[in-house]
Amino acid sequence: MPEVTEPYQPGTPCWIDVVASDQVAALDFYAKVLGWEGSPGPPETGGYALCTLKGKPVAGIMSAEAMGDQPAPPPVWTTYFASADADATLQAITRNGGTTFTPAVEVMNLGRMLVAADPTGAVFGVWEAREFPGAGIANEPGALIWNELNTTDIEAAAAFYAAALGLETAPMEGAEDYFSLSVTGRPVGGMRPLGAAAPSEAASHWLVYFAVADTDATAAKVAEAGGTVCKEPFDMVAGRMAVVQDSQGASFAVIAPKPMSA
Repeated sequence: MPEVTEPYQPGTPCWIDVVASDQVAALDFYAKVLGWEGSPGPPETGGYALCTLKGKPVAGIMSAEAMGDQPAPPPVWTTYFASADADATLQAITRNGGTTFTPAVEVMNLGRMLVAADPTGAVFGVWEAREFPGAGIANEPGALIWNELNTTDIEAAAAFYAAALGLETAPMEGAEDYFSLSVTGRPVGGMRPLGAAAPSEAASHWLVYFAVADTDATAAKVAEAGGTVCKEPFDMVAGRMAVVQDSQGASFAVIAPKPMSA
């Protein structure tokens, strides 16, 4: 169902956010393209903007200025995975060849989080929920629908996510060189090798997909709002999709999914 009412099982993508050099401009971009509402948050949260759709939280946008003396990360979307125990997950990450950039830190009374990278270099987050469970709406236009790992080493990534987050990898039927990532048998994401045609500087990364009603119209909105259409709308096994960048260079995909079979 589009509205999320059950707690996220450990290993399931539960939240996404992006760091923007111009937070207000980013809020304006996603309002125009995906229909989100949001504004800079209070000082105690570093101004973190909680974006909503139909009154439900869908994503966060952080100002790069809030990073203080630390160098601002690049404009990328970060996928956060649910965890029942962030400290235990941190230990599993390091034990299995991952790198942690932060310890598990308290986010007021909302939960605990950390940011890490898998052995192939893909950055991701971990969220141990307390009062904030994560995205309150998914799988409908304007909301997150899929999280995909693009990696330089399928075998290494599969072994890592199985050991660190409990994700099971299996070839996806009908999609060549594509793998599903599942929690207790339910697909929660995908994985594919970085293509041979990818730029030499391309690194392993997580790509977020947002559901839309009309991929072509959304791609046009992206361009009108100052973003870039990196891969024009095309038809694929799951629907019609496009890969785009927002006005500050953060990449994401949009997809009008094919109707689910009964």
